[in-house]
Amino acid sequence: MAKIYVLHENNEWTDHLVKRLDELALPYELWHLDEGMIDLEATPPEGVFYNRMSASSHTRGHRYAPELTEGVLAWLEANNRTVFNGTRAIRLEVSKVNQYTALRREGIRVPKTIAAVGKEQIMNAAETLGMTPFITKHNRAGKGLGVQLFHSIEALREYVYGPTFEDSVDGITLIQQYIEAPQPFITRCEFIGGKFVYAVRVDTSEGFELCPADACSIEDQFCPVGETPPAKFEIVEGFTHPILAQLEAFLAANEIAVAGIEIIEDRDGNVYAYDVNTNTNYNSDAEAKAGTYGMLELATFLGDALHAKTK
Repeated sequence: MAKIYVLHENNEWTDHLVKRLDELALPYELWHLDEGMIDLEATPPEGVFYNRMSASSHTRGHRYAPELTEGVLAWLEANNRTVFNGTRAIRLEVSKVNQYTALRREGIRVPKTIAAVGKEQIMNAAETLGMTPFITKHNRAGKGLGVQLFHSIEALREYVYGPTFEDSVDGITLIQQYIEAPQPFITRCEFIGGKFVYAVRVDTSEGFELCPADACSIEDQFCPVGETPPAKFEIVEGFTHPILAQLEAFLAANEIAVAGIEIIEDRDGNVYAYDVNTNTNYNSDAEAKAGTYGMLELATFLGDALHAKTK
């Protein structure tokens, strides 16, 4: 029997989707790809396949899960299976350099960014950027990994050559223009089936950890659970903006069906896209208040795709 197959590495981020698949009585199977094997001679099962592998998998002890998942996706695509968020999507998920180059190709403004490998090159990148303040971030990130704000080259030097420096898991550090918004919030736009669903206003006054998931690891300083007010994440009713059409075109060009894309507006009204999350999560408090549910929309989308395939 054909099923919906969900490729992932974190049960906590899949529980809400499973609940909706059960609610809709859809057949499904979870493929937890923290480890495994790929028999290239084998024929994949029938069904539709949805990839929600995370760039931050290494923080949960699943260092090679993205690499394994990319191989599985290539195998599925080579066998003409229906795949949502396939090999192109995972290449963008695990590399912000890939994200920014792809966004720029579609005419979408991104912050000025220089990628560097090696401590000396990180310092050279900051000198080349030539603007303060600026931020660092990891190329393969998620959960705000490596994001720090610096007001001077010397402050960066103390960090890079000090005991608290943390390299990206892929060795690539980004030096990036700091976009100062007139008010401390960013907007996260959610897309399912490549189409805009809703936008979330995210309060950034407490820091750079902006993951909307209900389940976060305890080391996440700004995880939106526990004592964090639900108002940190608020769905914006009737959100419209010209950039939405550009973002939908970007998703289509890169064969991405499901994503959350974070945008920010500077003091001059310029809008930048700076993060593409292809394993997007949704905040239950914000959704309950607005009466809209991303995982239900996603489960319905996957169910429709399965039914279309099995007609």
